[in-house]
Amino acid sequence: MSILSLSGIAKIYRKGEIEVQALGGVDLRVDKAEFLAIVGPSGSGKTTLLNIIGCLDKPTSGVMKYLDKELRLLGEKELSAYRREHVSFIFQSFNLIPVLTVAENVEIPLSIAGKLSKRAMRAKALEILDAVGIVDKANRYPRELSGGQEQRVAIARALVKDPVVVLADEPTANLDSRTGEEIVGLMKKINAERGTTFIFSTHDKMIMAEALRVVELKDGRIVADTRREA
Repeated sequence: MSILSLSGIAKIYRKGEIEVQALGGVDLRVDKAEFLAIVGPSGSGKTTLLNIIGCLDKPTSGVMKYLDKELRLLGEKELSAYRREHVSFIFQSFNLIPVLTVAENVEIPLSIAGKLSKRAMRAKALEILDAVGIVDKANRYPRELSGGQEQRVAIARALVKDPVVVLADEPTANLDSRTGEEIVGLMKKINAERGTTFIFSTHDKMIMAEALRVVELKDGRIVADTRREA
């Protein structure tokens, strides 16, 4: 089932009289539970495309639908709801809040949603921390963790609200190869068990090797779209 549909997505950045085309007409359909890598050289438009899918940025032109809902027609309140309820982000820099414990960092999306009691939020946070193998660090602070452990916390924070889509921008860039392999394996396990859709922006050949679909960008356009069997 297709959950995301992009048609003719273009993005032009303007600096005074200078125009820079980041995306030049991208057509892309993403099905539920895909494990998809967007690849290409620096400046090819990978992060821009990820940010547009997550509605952190708006396309200059084109149509983008989520479950047949045209996202460009939504107001800011509805776009915030889309980001809050359906999409999560994982970044290479982890973006953990140093003065909060691991459990408190994971609870942030639940606190923003404001739908659960404090006790229910903590139970949910501990459940997902257990799923990513780091529940024993729940009361530690980010400074007490290794890079791989911090990324596991970031993954837990992304998953705690049960998103349909997780957008991961270079999630292994700050990890050594062994830890990166563990993190990718963890995300693949979550993808298989929970049916969560993962879309990566990456240079990492290991992620490309594990992805069941690789979309290659060059100069803001898709030049290859390759699928393989699990």
